[in-house]
Amino acid sequence: MKKLMMATAIVSASFATPAFADGHGITVGVSWSNFQEERWKTDEAAIKAALDAAGASYVSADAQSSSAKQLADVESLIAQGVDALIILAQDSAAIGPAVDAASDEGIPVIGYDRLIEDSRAFYLTFDNVEVGRMQARAVLEAQPEGNYVMIKGSPTDPNADFLRGGQQEVLQAAIDSGAITIVGEAYTDGWVPANAQRNMEQILTSIDNDVDAVVASNDGTAGGVVAALTAQGLEGLPVSGQDGDHAALNRVALGTQTVSVWKDARELGKAAGEIAVALAGLDGAMADVDGSQSWTSPAGTEMTAVFLAPVPITADNLSVVVDAGWISQESLCQGVSNGPAPCN
Repeated sequence: MKKLMMATAIVSASFATPAFADGHGITVGVSWSNFQEERWKTDEAAIKAALDAAGASYVSADAQSSSAKQLADVESLIAQGVDALIILAQDSAAIGPAVDAASDEGIPVIGYDRLIEDSRAFYLTFDNVEVGRMQARAVLEAQPEGNYVMIKGSPTDPNADFLRGGQQEVLQAAIDSGAITIVGEAYTDGWVPANAQRNMEQILTSIDNDVDAVVASNDGTAGGVVAALTAQGLEGLPVSGQDGDHAALNRVALGTQTVSVWKDARELGKAAGEIAVALAGLDGAMADVDGSQSWTSPAGTEMTAVFLAPVPITADNLSVVVDAGWISQESLCQGVSNGPAPCN
């Protein structure tokens, strides 16, 4: 895969005055795949703050994990007169008609955090292949040999395979040497923790609990994995995740999760709001957005993109998320006694 990555967590977009020739202000519509997940509320707050700073308005809709509802939501947002769309796709393969509808109306689209395989959609995310590498590195360092289980993300989300590809890059040498063996692997429908827990339970049954580490692809799936392991008396095995969910960071402090790769949703949301206003003012000229790069997707689609840099959070650097104001020390250290700094 050809990649031109931007190793920064700040996007400087150049803004036109947030109003059009007819005097109306910019309105940005956001289509969320499932707003019930903890992290999206943080993203939303950052998007709103960026739009407020630019004098733009915000409207949104929650697809509630339904790709069909998301298409209807986008149609509704277009009917409300939005000037740019930010879409967190529930199903990247099913979102095409929404991009078509927006394109027909001259409305720029930002594929938010998840790839929309369409050159008309601006792609904004973190470097998810590197996230996968970071997950695997942390687990491999904690458990350099033994039986591994891979709990992947949703099969309808391209990020699941980006992550899995990065994980495999790091693990391949240990697999080739026989140091580790992958004894189970499963996608997690909808990234739902309960589905991850059920998958992990089924794998544990099939291998008679003979597992030494689990590479889980986000914090929600990690939570399901930890629940399944705990039920079998296996709590404390190395487990990965991502997103910096507060519950996951607490598990890192407790020692039941090894790493949560932190993708500061505040920076991603801020960038999305800024880029949406820029694209609306630039009539969708994606290459003119400051910091943008050309990127070729695995399927060969030429895209315009911005990639932000993730940070792996382990017991060794938990203070980073407290110092950044991402989580309070009280929340991080709940139930922890004599743990890693700052919980010691």
